[in-house]
Amino acid sequence: MKIQVSELIVKYLEKLGIEFIFGMPGAHILPVYDSLYHSSVKSVLVKHEQGASFMASGCARASGKISACITTAGPGATNLVTGIASAYADKQPILVITGETSTHIFGKGGLQESSGEGGSIDQSALFQGITRYHKVVERTDYLANVLNQASKALFSDSPGPVLLSFPFNVQKELVDADLLDSVMTEKPSYVMYENIQSINALTDMIMEARNPVIVAGYGCIKSGAQELVSELSDSLNIPVTSSMKGKGVISEQSALSLGSLGVTSTGYAYKYIVDNADAIIFLGAGFNERTSYLWDKTLLENKKIAQIDSNPEQLQKVFKADVAITADIKAALTGVLNNLDAQGVDRDAARKHIAANDSVEKRDAGSSEVFQSGFALVEKFFKQLEKKFEKDLVVFDDNMIFAQNFFNVSAANRFYPNSGISSLGHAIPAAIGSRFAVHKPTIAIIGDGGFQMCCMELMTAVNYDLPVTVVMFNNSTMGLIRKNQHQGYGQRFIDCDFSNPDYSLLAKSFGIDFQHVETLEDLDRVFEKTDFIAGSNLIEIMLDKELFPNYSSRRS
Repeated sequence: MKIQVSELIVKYLEKLGIEFIFGMPGAHILPVYDSLYHSSVKSVLVKHEQGASFMASGCARASGKISACITTAGPGATNLVTGIASAYADKQPILVITGETSTHIFGKGGLQESSGEGGSIDQSALFQGITRYHKVVERTDYLANVLNQASKALFSDSPGPVLLSFPFNVQKELVDADLLDSVMTEKPSYVMYENIQSINALTDMIMEARNPVIVAGYGCIKSGAQELVSELSDSLNIPVTSSMKGKGVISEQSALSLGSLGVTSTGYAYKYIVDNADAIIFLGAGFNERTSYLWDKTLLENKKIAQIDSNPEQLQKVFKADVAITADIKAALTGVLNNLDAQGVDRDAARKHIAANDSVEKRDAGSSEVFQSGFALVEKFFKQLEKKFEKDLVVFDDNMIFAQNFFNVSAANRFYPNSGISSLGHAIPAAIGSRFAVHKPTIAIIGDGGFQMCCMELMTAVNYDLPVTVVMFNNSTMGLIRKNQHQGYGQRFIDCDFSNPDYSLLAKSFGIDFQHVETLEDLDRVFEKTDFIAGSNLIEIMLDKELFPNYSSRRS
């Protein structure tokens, strides 16, 4: 049976298990949209294509599955760039479908042509550096191979965005419906052969250490290894610190949590590692600039180091490890715990062998070193949030520094910081995208600068009846820029301050609830009256733009 390429594309989406595709139609992609009409894949109309790429990323992060976005040629595709670049840096599996002018127009100056011919923009070159695979499909005779290459990149252990661009006339060509029978649409089941010697070496290193510390990254969450990290930590009394993306691998309300490690944190985990640790076990943590304190050698000096990562490119990228293991973190930790049991390790005795950690209260007290005064509203907001939601909360956060220091994420909640390329404005569309996939209370935390980059997407949530709460910190300035100009540029403030609209009226125009917070009593009212479960809300928390956190944003 023959079907149009546009229909085959939609069937490919269905076989990949994609439930939603975020985007905006245009003339050059309408054949695919028409094929979506009767599909199980539901199209979501956004307000701007950048919102589509951020929604697809949020959906992928929350669901752990492949997500998708779709646009027309020219500006439709170029508007995706920031969100796709962020997903590329974050290794998110996102399938991007774009249209293109018909092939017979290439080089003739067709409207929104993006073939790179005759002076038109070269869409393929534009996305080359921010996709794992990209292709303008000009013919159908290699279509099966193209889709297989796309699947290979999406299902990789180090995935990322894939861009497939289809000229208008190619979308309408006929192909055999059974073409998909030769296309991989499920993740291959690889047999993992454990490196027994490496697992044994890691076990020995842990047992020989007096003060080991685990540095848990997002790889633990991706692997589903949170419970095993907690079991290893609890069994041997090993403190755990996390990267920003790893917050919540173990409950940060646990006495064994050192909180978040990073240059914008309280510094408690840093000090503990420098003063006490004789061994560090990195689990799916890339040790990037934030986490490493600009790759401060003091953190790793005179310590045994182990590193486990499913991506071999991450191993020893920054430092030399005594034990480096390419493996699924869940499988590797299972091996370590099995070793402990096989060796008859008395875990109670081992707990006494390894030094104890300080109390959570002592750890949290360090936040005063980053935020001295004037941030009581922020601190109380996060403490109230912890109390109200012990589990099943999803948070997307643009303003990561506040949460890093004030928000103790439980293992039953999920915290998604603005990682990737740290693009302002991501939190609202990403939270909306996640809400399509995961039906849990969802909060987007954002500053007033970032809010104005993406606030139109709130209408997308309203249009699809998706309850999302936006918490906006309002200080009428680009806070990080103003802080840097305060600390390093003699308070010569330029292009950081601005005027805000009346957010109560804006919320009313969106048809969502609004709360304005200036006092601690106002915050009590917010948590008494706001429907975080079924309501859509905008909560405006006022801050003084003359108050800055104390950490330095120096560059090396």
